[in-house]
Amino acid sequence: MAGCGSGLCCCCPHCCGERESRTPEELTILGETHEEEDEILPRKDYESLDYDRCINDPYLEVLEGMDNKKAQRYEAVKWVMVFAIGVCTGLVGLFVDFFVRLFTQLKFQVVQSSVEECTEKGCLALSLLELLGFNLTFVFLASLLVLIQPVAAGSGIPEIKCYLNGVKVPGVVRLKTVVCKAVGVLFSVAGGLFVGKEGPMIHSGAVVGAGLPQFQSISLRKIQFNFPYFRSDRDKRDFVSAGAAAGVAAAFGAPIGGTLFSLEEGSSFWNQGLTWKVLFCSMAATFTLNFFRSGIQFGSWGSFQLPGLLNFGEFKCSESDKKCHLWTAVDLGFFILMGIVGGLLGAAFNCLNKRLAKYRMRNVHPKPKLVRVLESLLVSLTTTVVVFVASMVLGECRQMSSTSHSGNDTLNLQSMSEDVNSSIKTFFCPNETYNDMATLFFNPQESAILQLFHQDGTFSPVTLSLFFLLYFLLSCWTYGISVPSGLFVPSLLCGAAFGRLVANLLKSYIGLDHIYSGTFALIGAAAFLGGVVRMTISLTVILIESTNEITYGLPIMITLMVAKWTGDFFNKGIYDIHVNLRGVPLLEWETEVEMDKLRASDIMEPNLTYVYPHTRIQSLVSILRTTVHHAFPVVTENRGNEREFMKGNQLISNNIKFKKSSILTRAGEQRKRSQSMKSYPSSELRNMCDEHIATEEPPEKEDLLQQMLERRYTPYPNLYPDQSPSEEWTMEERFRPLTFHGLILRSQLVTLLVRGVCYSESQSSASQPRLSHAEMLEDYPRYPDIHDLDLTLLNPRMIVDVTPYMNPSPFAVSPNTHVSQVFNLFRTMGLRHLPVVNAVGEIVGIITRHNLTHEFLQARLRQHYQTI
Repeated sequence: MAGCGSGLCCCCPHCCGERESRTPEELTILGETHEEEDEILPRKDYESLDYDRCINDPYLEVLEGMDNKKAQRYEAVKWVMVFAIGVCTGLVGLFVDFFVRLFTQLKFQVVQSSVEECTEKGCLALSLLELLGFNLTFVFLASLLVLIQPVAAGSGIPEIKCYLNGVKVPGVVRLKTVVCKAVGVLFSVAGGLFVGKEGPMIHSGAVVGAGLPQFQSISLRKIQFNFPYFRSDRDKRDFVSAGAAAGVAAAFGAPIGGTLFSLEEGSSFWNQGLTWKVLFCSMAATFTLNFFRSGIQFGSWGSFQLPGLLNFGEFKCSESDKKCHLWTAVDLGFFILMGIVGGLLGAAFNCLNKRLAKYRMRNVHPKPKLVRVLESLLVSLTTTVVVFVASMVLGECRQMSSTSHSGNDTLNLQSMSEDVNSSIKTFFCPNETYNDMATLFFNPQESAILQLFHQDGTFSPVTLSLFFLLYFLLSCWTYGISVPSGLFVPSLLCGAAFGRLVANLLKSYIGLDHIYSGTFALIGAAAFLGGVVRMTISLTVILIESTNEITYGLPIMITLMVAKWTGDFFNKGIYDIHVNLRGVPLLEWETEVEMDKLRASDIMEPNLTYVYPHTRIQSLVSILRTTVHHAFPVVTENRGNEREFMKGNQLISNNIKFKKSSILTRAGEQRKRSQSMKSYPSSELRNMCDEHIATEEPPEKEDLLQQMLERRYTPYPNLYPDQSPSEEWTMEERFRPLTFHGLILRSQLVTLLVRGVCYSESQSSASQPRLSHAEMLEDYPRYPDIHDLDLTLLNPRMIVDVTPYMNPSPFAVSPNTHVSQVFNLFRTMGLRHLPVVNAVGEIVGIITRHNLTHEFLQARLRQHYQTI
């Protein structure tokens, strides 16, 4: 049966002549779009990851050879890998931070000296050209890296969220991806784009987590280690969760926040043991980055002064102002209002960015790749000109005062802002004055955030309003172009300007002189960021850890909740929007209550492609080459005249014997159970044990489907010839009752064919070679493609016994199971396929991820209402 991929991609309006005549339900199933709503529906060419354990014979052999010492050794190796992931993620963050500071320092030194000279000589156009030269060069290099690996574009958080939800995004955790991501983001940030390096750190950490424990890479084929551990999607998922958390910890110096981020936004499947490992990995990343940054920047190795790439510094009132408080109970009312406004602004940001993304999908992405580079250069050109002109024309020259950069705030800024020369910029202003707009634009984004958080009285309301508007529009335009780019820091900076503006207005027009401007800037940053990304628990802890101020916990939490509730009235978070734009079949946390009107039989796929326990190689190859399904039910037929077939073909005899032994085993278990309960076995199982086959009279006049389901004992034509299931089968052949015995994956079948696991018809199935668990997983995670294999050396008449390698006990549901139960089982257990089996052990359909997406369920619900 089909796995996640059915080979059907989105059909464009110009390529599909039948599109106008299709119903919404057909468009949903095909993964196309609604014309009236212009919504992108989940595509079917995304493959699911297999998080369920396959309890087959090779796996059981591993368990039998596993004792306590080996289990402890395995667990110890996992802890070592977790620590190594944290250290490597911290080193990646150190690499990005070091070169961003280096390139930014070089750029600002040249431009600042040029501006100071040209302000007097009147050659500011030359200064602008120098700034353009730096920015365009850096952005061009970042765009080239994305052309090498397209999945390196953006922040990577939507892709990692999809991966941890159980969807395989091609190339998302490859070594080439993390190289292009890390190098590209340092050029993007140094190039003056309104992007951050903190978001891509999450993606980088996830790639490190996925690749490091494998000790292999497709980019480094010659480097191979004999390391058979952790070769499964289940183990890789846990390491990716740890790596993503380490990325957050390295970015913000927030190990607890990173753990909660991985739990809230990332992993769909969690366990208690994973929590401790993820936290340990986050601590290792924070420790590594803190150790090296403190030593490199301050020469004080082991002082641990810089825990993350972004730190908000210490929030502290001036000692001279005794009326000042960080926040009071009265301020909570203003914080709630700011949360509402932040939610509205975030919804507007997401709406504009979604429209821009759709425009790019229609008009930029179909064109040659060079057009994407030109778009990135256009954004860089516009951003540079706006920054330069705004600083020169819109900035105000304000008098320097002792309160604007004195006391603890100056010390904090000097140690934390990482300025080039000074956080105060005097561009285009006479002596003893400074340019407040240039102070925000001509500093690294982290320095500008610290300016808004900790400087007092340095920005006018007009400057803050213009800065917020320009930053809002340009960052919205920038997010989505073909460069590695994060969204956390631009959102924080934009929100901090909004919060600082609110504080200035309250002080100037309401007379609330006692309020602390830094608190309002922090709350504004939280409100806007929460309105954009719609995160609550993890973002609260990240902001608290970044401020080192637990008293901010309540106002930050209230603000984020209000911002999320407000934004959710209008649209989804920015990451969910981009997931939907990609057409990824992401499963939400739970289904709507209305969906319980549907049952498993309403959403399952009844058109099955299956294999028999003993199948010829010719038939297996034909099945694999003519379908794109990722798993196949292993079945036998329900027939009454089996003794006639037992005398004939050896292949048919083996299949019937397997069915008999399966029935006898099940009947024996039932008999033991019934004897222990002092009762008798059911008549059905007793008759099966005695090999009495009941006969049924065919129904007289019923519908076609019912007749097919009741006609159980007609000989099945495909048992004799070596044919594979094909589209020419009749409806009767498709819906014939089949006893379900297990599931076998496409990768397992390909492995059996590659290694020649088969036996001839003149031999018994016991002569078939046996593969170990390590041999079955040797090619993980990239198994050979059936179309690339040379199978000419195999005899097509040979038979493959798949029963030792199938999963004989997968999770299954009844046709009458409610959708909410199906959804919870599928999502909680991390399933890839869910067979639907009736009361007598016959498989009637199968459910995959695409059958549980919101759009598919909505279409089935509409069909349900039409039927009623």
